[in-house]
Amino acid sequence: MKILKTNFMKKIYFTFILILFSNFVFSQQTVGLFLNDSTSFNGYTLMAPSALNETFLIDNCGYEVHRWDTSTLPPGNSVYLLDNGNLLKTARINSDFIAGGTGGRLEMYNWEDELIWSYEYTSSDYHHHHDVAPMPNGNILLIAWERHDNMDVVANGRNPITTDGDVWAERVVEIKPIGNDEAEIIWEWSLWDHLVQDFDSTKLNYGVVADHPELMNINTGLSTVGGDNKDWIHFNSINYNPDLDQILLSSRHLNEIYIIDHSTTTAEAATHSGGNSGKGGDFLFRWGNPQSYDRGDADDKKLFGQHDANWIPNGMPDEGKIMIFNNGLGRPGGNYSSVDVIAPTLENNNTYTIPIGAPFEPSDFFWTYSADNPSDIYSSIISGAHRLPNGNTLLCEGRKGNLYEVTYDGEIVWHYLAPFKFSDVATQGTAVSNVNLFRATRYAPDYGAFVGKDLTPIAPIELNPLPSDCEVFGLPVAVNSIKELEGVAIVNNPIQDFLFIKNNTLKEVNIEVVDWSGKLINNTFTNDEFVEINSSDWGNGFYVIRIFNKKRDRFFVEKVVKVE
Repeated sequence: MKILKTNFMKKIYFTFILILFSNFVFSQQTVGLFLNDSTSFNGYTLMAPSALNETFLIDNCGYEVHRWDTSTLPPGNSVYLLDNGNLLKTARINSDFIAGGTGGRLEMYNWEDELIWSYEYTSSDYHHHHDVAPMPNGNILLIAWERHDNMDVVANGRNPITTDGDVWAERVVEIKPIGNDEAEIIWEWSLWDHLVQDFDSTKLNYGVVADHPELMNINTGLSTVGGDNKDWIHFNSINYNPDLDQILLSSRHLNEIYIIDHSTTTAEAATHSGGNSGKGGDFLFRWGNPQSYDRGDADDKKLFGQHDANWIPNGMPDEGKIMIFNNGLGRPGGNYSSVDVIAPTLENNNTYTIPIGAPFEPSDFFWTYSADNPSDIYSSIISGAHRLPNGNTLLCEGRKGNLYEVTYDGEIVWHYLAPFKFSDVATQGTAVSNVNLFRATRYAPDYGAFVGKDLTPIAPIELNPLPSDCEVFGLPVAVNSIKELEGVAIVNNPIQDFLFIKNNTLKEVNIEVVDWSGKLINNTFTNDEFVEINSSDWGNGFYVIRIFNKKRDRFFVEKVVKVE
């Protein structure tokens, strides 16, 4: 009787400890999915952390459905999933252009993670940076810094007091991928062909700045004296509208967005006439900071270090309008980020309304979103937002790695914190900071890239993930808690001096052991069929064993074991 009572008490004790252990380990959520409401737009979200070479595709439950292990080069910010299933991404290469957002290399990968095309746009005079824009014809638009020495800068009317060396202007280039590592340059535009200034009357581009909103004042913006202040304009996004054949650009340093005409020839793009608008390569529209062309003051400034200016596509609520992630750095009243939509008035000749002596219209935002407590969402750099087919908006608070989906009325219906820490995937329960997502994009389930693809949910990206009963609304299956899969098994439980594992796959697996506090105490890679791991110094207690495949994109086992 005494023995039966002792065994009964042991079972109760074991169950209590298991519950206590599970509650402790699995209640400390710091990353991953926090909210998936039924009104969220179901799809697949693409993201590429700036410190990792992997690009991830997740479903609405935060489960990875695909991963690309791409170039060994550091990422160069933007990444796009093309309609044909290929991944277009940028990478950083060494150059003389050292500044935030540097890139230089474009790469194309197929769904099977094979590099099928690459191209480097760089020289001593120019260098790609930040973003690209895939076009319907298969070509690619890119933005690049364009070097001008001090003599050239002063010769174009720059006040010598504000410059003592090179100044980087901007150019836009359309390229056509050829073969495996070549490209044909199809079209070019240079900001340097569209300057005005009122400092030096002896120069050909001298004029009244306020009379020429279609041109860039070479004396506006940051001083480029000393240090690394060469990056004068700092374009950080490019977007293409095929219906208008126009290009949308965003300048962080000047707090403005611009539209230029792509229907010109390269020769016309260097002039003030030609194209559908008849204005050549001049600005058709600019917005956000009218004091840069002397038609406003600080009170008229609307944009503050913004990113990701993009046209809302046809068929979506507010189609044709422009969405902007307004970072809010230096915003009056405090730093906070907002997502803003503006509705420029398009004239019959594909130009935009600007009243005489006043800034370009509109005078204010058409729609805007910020957190109830505005400072709760704030990223001083990177970030982005785009409209979803159901009218919701997906925004990426890039610095922190928060992804939010908000309704048109401003209700948060989906929240995911990307599980990346420095240059590695984060473990659930550990705090993350400086996640650094340039932006994130959600694609609908019927997007062409997914035709014939296996999108079976694998597991959450984060290590030591929480059990989940999340449902992917609108799909025929739901994602539930992680289950043991065939191929790998833990032989003994409880464990005494050794942990034994049988690996029937005969392929390399990654075996992790985590103690009750979440500390990683063993990390083994092996392709042996019979695996023996010494556990004599682990100490008595409960542990979590997780076994992945080599790429860590598939779980084989997740099990609580006891060491005695």
